[in-house]
Amino acid sequence: MSEPTQPHPEDSEVTGPDSVGRWFARLLKGFAVGVGAILPGLSGGVLAVIFNIYSPMIRFLANIRKNFVKNVLYFIPVGIGGMLGVVVFAKAVEAAFETYAAQFIVLFIGFVIGTFPSLFRQAGKRGRSRLDWGILVGSAVGIMVLMLVANSASVTVPPSIPVWLGSGALIGLGLIVPGLSPSNFLIFFDLYDKMSADIAALQLATIIPIAVGGIVCVLLASKVVAWMFDTHYSRMYHLILGLVVGSSLAIFPTKVFPAYTTQGLADSGLSLGVALAFGIAMLVVGTVASYLFSKVEDRVAVRREAIEAEAKEPEAV
Repeated sequence: MSEPTQPHPEDSEVTGPDSVGRWFARLLKGFAVGVGAILPGLSGGVLAVIFNIYSPMIRFLANIRKNFVKNVLYFIPVGIGGMLGVVVFAKAVEAAFETYAAQFIVLFIGFVIGTFPSLFRQAGKRGRSRLDWGILVGSAVGIMVLMLVANSASVTVPPSIPVWLGSGALIGLGLIVPGLSPSNFLIFFDLYDKMSADIAALQLATIIPIAVGGIVCVLLASKVVAWMFDTHYSRMYHLILGLVVGSSLAIFPTKVFPAYTTQGLADSGLSLGVALAFGIAMLVVGTVASYLFSKVEDRVAVRREAIEAEAKEPEAV
C-alpha cells in the first residue's frame, strides 16, 4: 500500500493562515517583480525566486486545479503589486525620457552591459568551440550593421496595434530566452518611451496588445525555445550574447551621440561637459548595479532550476 502524499513545504505558504501584514508583504514583492520585468538587465523571475514567490507560482502553474482558490487568493496581491510596479516605473521612465532621454538610455545600456560577464560564463558552461565564437561575432556584427543601416535609412515604426502586439511578443521572448534584452530593440525603434508613456497613462489600446502579444509568445514559443537550448545550448547562448552586444553598441551612434550635438544639448539644457559627465555616471551606475545583480542571479539560478525541475515531476500518490 502506497504511503499518503506528504504536503510540500511550499504548500503551507499558500494554504496556511493569512494576515494583513503578509498580504501587503506580497503586494510589495509583486511591485518589485513588476519593475524587474520591464527594467533592462533586471530579471523579474530572479526577484521572484529571491522573494520566495517563484516556487509557489511554478507549483500552481504545474497543477492549476490543486488548491485553486487558495492560490488565486495568495497571488492577488502579487498581481496587483506587479501591475503597480509596471505603471509606476513607466511614469518614471516617461518623466526621465522627456528631457534626458540619452542619459537614461545610457543607464539602461549599462544595465545590459553589466550582465555580459554572467551571460558569457553561462554561454561557455558546456565548452566554447570556434563555431561558437563565429556565431557570437557574426550575430554581433550582423545585428549592429542592420541597425545602423536602418537608422541611416530613417526607418520608423509608428505605434499601432500590430506593432504593440509585436512588442509584447518581443517582451515575452525576453522572458523565456535567457539573456535576451528586448529593451535594446524597443529603444532603437523609439518604442520604449512611447510604451512607458502609454502604460503610465493607462492606455488600454497599448496595454492590451502588449499583454496579448507577450502571453501568446510565451505559450507558443516556450517549448520550442526550451528544445533549442536543450539541443543547441552553446550555439544558442552565443547567438543571444552576440545579439545583445551588437544591439547595445548600435544604440550609441544612433540614439546617444545625437544628444551631444549642438541641437541635442540645447534640447536638454545641458552644457557639453555636464552632459558627458551625466552620461558617464549613468553608464557606470547602470553597469555596476546590473553586474552586482547578475552575481545574485548566478547564485539563484541553481535554486530556480531545481524548482522548475521539481514542478515537472509527477506527484507521488
